[in-house]
Amino acid sequence: MNKSFVKGIMVLLILPVSGYAAETDYQAAQTKYLDDSRNTAIAFKTKLGGILKAQLETAGTESAIGVCKQIAPAMAAEYSKNGRVVKRVSLKARNPLQGTPDDWEKQSLEGFNQAKREGKPLDTLEASAVSSDGRWFRYMKAIPTQAQCLQCHGKPSDISASVKALLRNEYPNDQAVGYSAGEIRGAISISHQLNITQ
Repeated sequence: MNKSFVKGIMVLLILPVSGYAAETDYQAAQTKYLDDSRNTAIAFKTKLGGILKAQLETAGTESAIGVCKQIAPAMAAEYSKNGRVVKRVSLKARNPLQGTPDDWEKQSLEGFNQAKREGKPLDTLEASAVSSDGRWFRYMKAIPTQAQCLQCHGKPSDISASVKALLRNEYPNDQAVGYSAGEIRGAISISHQLNITQ
């Protein structure tokens, strides 16, 4: 990371930006991390969605549960590299240990729900910020509930008895049900570590 980028961030953290160069460096860094986060979120969502769709079509709903339980976290770990952390979070987490949002993620998810109520296009819902300690660039991309998701995340009438039984067994603290198509199921959350020395 170049010195001018670090200087620009430190000026913003300590004092208002006082120079055009510092502000330009900061904006360039924001754009870089935002572009990387958007590309990562799209790649992650596309790959996972393809795997889930194939599993639902070829092996059924019960086997798709394993995709979300095992393959999705493995994919998140695969995308988490070079100071980047990728995960999925939700206001109604299926796995509270992996999917519970922190305060900023929760606020972003609530903002997505408000934006949906206001009629904003779901595929445009995202949020980004630098953490209050200046150590992380944060990004969230909303995950709308698709019709195929209702087989595991829908209302009781959408979910078969065998899937309900498997979900009870695999996720005893499951909250991720009761959705309708088009609601915000959760979000892909991406954090980039900023190597800043203070």
